Amino acid sequence: MDLLQAMNQRHSVRSYTERPIEGKTKEELLAFLARCGRESGLRLRLVLDEPAAFDGFMAHYGKFSGVRNYIMLAGEKGSGLDEKCGYYGEKIVLFAQTLGLNTCWVALTYSKGKAALRLDKGEKLCLVIAIGFGQTGGVPHKSKERARVMDVQGTPPDWFIRGIDAALLAPTAMNQQKFVFSLKDNVVTAKPGLGFYSKVDLGIAKYHFELGAGTENFRWG
Repeated sequence: MDLLQAMNQRHSVRSYTERPIEGKTKEELLAFLARCGRESGLRLRLVLDEPAAFDGFMAHYGKFSGVRNYIMLAGEKGSGLDEKCGYYGEKIVLFAQTLGLNTCWVALTYSKGKAALRLDKGEKLCLVIAIGFGQTGGVPHKSKERARVMDVQGTPPDWFIRGIDAALLAPTAMNQQKFVFSLKDNVVTAKPGLGFYSKVDLGIAKYHFELGAGTENFRWG
């Protein structure tokens, strides 16, 4: 499975089996996390067989069950942290899908007090990603029409449309899809809307856009 296939097949999963993440799957996932950490400067940690962070009221309210593994995303506080966590977190999510793992972005439903990561001064825990072998593969989310998330003059090139379609497959908080992609010449600008975790969502959507459009066809503005 390549990343484009993973992007189309991946859906949020909230219920997991007890099957552990181990062997080659665990090794490849840890190696990828290390690589993303080096590239981004983020603190990325895989926590295995530890259900405590999801064992609370909000986890039950969020209809999570069987979550024993999760990935923590943290970094230095700053205006770019949320978008960076979204971008690199989605890289990890889609890579996990190629390994046969299921995932779900988690914002408000885990217990920060029980999360197993000690932060340094000036660092912030952005969010976590539940990961494991799902009881199902999840279901697709509803998407907005293309015109509502793009701002272009005239007929956009095919690569831009492919990028928009990919961005609309991106998971967003409350399925808001509050982002807009603009095009001028071969320069693409992406802006977040107003809403919970909109900057995280923008980072996720930008990674999807890159996969769909092809980074050789444009540059970010």
